[in-house]
Amino acid sequence: MKMAAYMEGCDLWEAVENDYEVAPLPENPTMNQIKYHKERTTRKAKAKSSKAIWDFLKSEYEGDERVRGMKVLNLLREFERQQMDDAKTVNEYANRLIEIVDKIRVLGTDIKDDRIVQKILISLPEKFEATIASLENTKDLSEIKLAELLSALQAQEQRRMIRRGEPIEGALQAKA
Repeated sequence: MKMAAYMEGCDLWEAVENDYEVAPLPENPTMNQIKYHKERTTRKAKAKSSKAIWDFLKSEYEGDERVRGMKVLNLLREFERQQMDDAKTVNEYANRLIEIVDKIRVLGTDIKDDRIVQKILISLPEKFEATIASLENTKDLSEIKLAELLSALQAQEQRRMIRRGEPIEGALQAKA
């Protein structure tokens, strides 16, 4: 899906849809062209048109329905097993979860942002209990947005770092 969107953005998708023939190697090709052409042609076997090549690559990398289902299950398992440890920042942890969710979404399974919010809330270390309690008292946690939760957690994390005298990631520091 990502490749199709990318190719469409570069105005190349028409080549796949209209089934253009793939050009052979030019005369006096470079070593790079020969190597690349050899790798591609041996993998594509007898596929001659852009559409046939696209279908081959799509099935090779995406897999059939059963393979996609297994990939989704493995990614869901990985998502569920994630726990934030004290060495990670909120941003690192959230990025890791979002990376896993993006992979799941690419495979065709939708995970809503409120599921990510729930996962973050139940897997945070104890040092964030005060922020979670504050959010529970002031907001309906089923309605809270992912960005809002991350902002609140990052603000607490930055305050804690300032008190300890640690440098804050992403902040500009002025010298006196």
